Amino acid sequence: MESALLQACPESAIEMPFTLEGKTALVTGAGRGIGKAIAKRLYSAGARVMVNDLDERMLLESEAEYGETDRVRHICGDLTDPNMPQEIVDATLATFGAIDIVVNNAGYSWDNVIQKTTDEQFLAMMEIHLVTPFRILRAASTYIRETAKKEIAVGQRVMRKVVNITSISGTDGNPGQVGYSSGKAGVIGLTKTLAKEWGRYNVNVNAVGFGLIQTRLVQPLDGSGSGMEMHGHQIKLGVQQSLLDSVKSACPLGRLGTPEEAAGAVLFFCSPLSDYVTGEVLICGGGLHF
Repeated sequence: MESALLQACPESAIEMPFTLEGKTALVTGAGRGIGKAIAKRLYSAGARVMVNDLDERMLLESEAEYGETDRVRHICGDLTDPNMPQEIVDATLATFGAIDIVVNNAGYSWDNVIQKTTDEQFLAMMEIHLVTPFRILRAASTYIRETAKKEIAVGQRVMRKVVNITSISGTDGNPGQVGYSSGKAGVIGLTKTLAKEWGRYNVNVNAVGFGLIQTRLVQPLDGSGSGMEMHGHQIKLGVQQSLLDSVKSACPLGRLGTPEEAAGAVLFFCSPLSDYVTGEVLICGGGLHF
């Protein structure tokens, strides 16, 4: 049976290569980790990429890894500044003349159980994980809608892509992450609503929800005080080694994912392979559910 199927479907007939040549992507939180891996995947597929991060040093180091190219540029800035999303969109259009792919990846965790979570802490999680993607997509909406209307008027169907990053903390909830989980759950509502609003403009709007991926957010807590500074607060990053061990044990694949594996799931939603998929949430978590 297998031999007959292979003969009926030779390799050349089932290959599905694609290119993102001529496409422009905007990727936030792209200085390191998953965002950096996403930007590299899109670049490797042929796209021009505008990368954003709060840490310009990381952006410069990342950009240098591409070598001499005119297909990668960066813009540094705090996305929680209400003016920054519009500035990023404007810079992308000024540099590359188009926006075809938006990946809202920027984020961080500031965790605590609800009785110890301040208003500032909770709102900070909503600001970066939900309000920021909303502002970026609102800023991009004029270009996307007006460009699509012109294409449709002359009988062209040009598919554009939005990929919002969520988490299994947002789909399943997770103790100690009331703010993070709420923000990541909210972005699913944003995704599904925008999929219905922008379908008429040939835009696929989807979300990828990550499990535990090997980034600084899930590094083992070692008492070294490793973390990040945000708006005057020193935020500790990482999780207890015992939790990492239990997660690996509970995960069907028995390990954490890599940033490159995470980027692969995003690449699918950015590619022509997903042209008839919209309003969906793809979980990239090795089978793990909290």
